[in-house]
Amino acid sequence: MSLIERYVERMMTESTPERPLWNIEKIMAGKVNGWNYIDGCMMIALLNLHRITGESKYYEFAERFLDHYVFEDGSIRGFREEDYNLDNICEGRVLFDVYRMSGKEKYRRAINVLYGQILRQPRTHEGSFWHKAIYPNQVWLDGLYMAQVFYARYTMELEGGAHIDDIRRQFMTVRERMYDPETGLYRHGYDASRTAFWADPETGCSKNPWLRSLGWFSAALIDVTAEIDDASFRQDMTAIARELAANLLPYIDADANMLWQVPNQPGREGNYPETSGSAMVAYFYLKGARLGMLDAKYASVGARIFRAICDRYLSETDGKLNLGGICLVAGLGPENNRRRDGSYEYYISEPVVENDAKGLAPFLMCYTELLQSNA
Repeated sequence: MSLIERYVERMMTESTPERPLWNIEKIMAGKVNGWNYIDGCMMIALLNLHRITGESKYYEFAERFLDHYVFEDGSIRGFREEDYNLDNICEGRVLFDVYRMSGKEKYRRAINVLYGQILRQPRTHEGSFWHKAIYPNQVWLDGLYMAQVFYARYTMELEGGAHIDDIRRQFMTVRERMYDPETGLYRHGYDASRTAFWADPETGCSKNPWLRSLGWFSAALIDVTAEIDDASFRQDMTAIARELAANLLPYIDADANMLWQVPNQPGREGNYPETSGSAMVAYFYLKGARLGMLDAKYASVGARIFRAICDRYLSETDGKLNLGGICLVAGLGPENNRRRDGSYEYYISEPVVENDAKGLAPFLMCYTELLQSNA
């Protein structure tokens, strides 16, 4: 067993559905665990490990974990559609696989429960999903990863691709509205109404790029395209992905071989090479190259970033591995939380933690990509 797989073994052994060791955000807040995207990211990574290694323990843990949250009628512990929170769709993508492997009808019913939110999710006047009900008219890069992979799987597997154009339009709107030609990167958020306190009154965009949001978006481009068998869709997403892949290269620090929390301001006081976003970019490069969406040369770039994360932030204490350098959380607003204003000072002020699945899961997704390339 590799060191990394031993690390995952510990995370599973010391976790329960009520208190998963990787959900640092919930643990620090002292909140009861419920259906959430952080666990969803970890379940995605575990099912990838199962698929690549053939080890049943990863699937068995994931299925036990999900079984705790999904009731027989398809209702989901802690899920509230009326929140219209795209984050809560993320974990739904694994239900397709668990339903296929377990045969339990409750997972199919839960898929339909989550799709009900997709059908009723509020939208901007341009047709993009609001990020959450508490963020009216706002599109965040994070949301493309949270909702669109599930949406893509549903429409391809259960609707014959009926909503491909809707998915395409939402990605194209992000490219049109949130791309910053000065940096070649994307801003974290966009308010279509241009009324949020953090939004530029002319563009509607937030002030800065944020690394993890770029990571979410880059991973979404690859994962969604992998689900949609349509040449025109693939062509459009590949064009965006190739542009982003090239534009990210200059922001990979020559010494750290990682990207910084605020990626266009490397070396500025308080800034730091950040694990979760760097791992997602590495995953984007590795999987994009494997699928032919990106040039094959990017696979070595992704592998280099992964090794750099291991060298800098993977450490062992008392025989236990820990992954550090992970920004705990960052966002924009809402109105009653003006500290979250999209400024440089805000992004570097958020806590940096170890072992949170927002960093651990993409790290493991990189690991499984490397296992595939070496198979």
